[in-house]
Amino acid sequence: MSRLPSKIYPVVDHPRWVETLGSAGARFIELYLRDLDLPEEELRAQAITAQELAVRHNVTLVLNTYWQIAIELGYEWVHLGPEDLATADLTTLRNSGIRLGTATHTHTEFEKALAISPDYISFGPVWETKSVKTTFAPQGLERLKEWRGLCGDVPLVAIGGVTLEHLPACLEAGADSVAGMSGFMKQDDPEGQVRRWLEAARSFPA
Repeated sequence: MSRLPSKIYPVVDHPRWVETLGSAGARFIELYLRDLDLPEEELRAQAITAQELAVRHNVTLVLNTYWQIAIELGYEWVHLGPEDLATADLTTLRNSGIRLGTATHTHTEFEKALAISPDYISFGPVWETKSVKTTFAPQGLERLKEWRGLCGDVPLVAIGGVTLEHLPACLEAGADSVAGMSGFMKQDDPEGQVRRWLEAARSFPA
């Protein structure tokens, strides 16, 4: 089975978090620039800043949504949701050599995702989440286990309402990595949270 760089996968909305969490030991971070009204030059500037901080802290960086910018700047990874997949130039993406992760919530989305041979598939929300708008109810651990069986050799990322307390259950259910937003960004001690998540994940074999 292909591997992901880390069992923990913080998702952040600003480059400064790459430094904050990367300095604490996070090694696989997604930059999710949620302000869709940002001018393209500002999006690019933030993506560049995040890259520079990722290099400084030995972080593997994923850019959400903006696959053209990811290719232009030489990102190693890009994450696309189902709506992004519908419009992205997948041939260009694959020819660029960039690694592709994609989100799924339903069996239909899963089948479409698997057909493009992604480098990981994320599934959720496992629990209720307020970090992102979603029309999907919490899917639960049994559905996560089902996705593990369906994924075969494709790595699986659990996302949605995940807390430190939930992390072991997600890994036990078969997730290869566990993603979180508020689990890091909304904590009083985000650096300490990274260390605690990493410690909890160490109990599970690579």
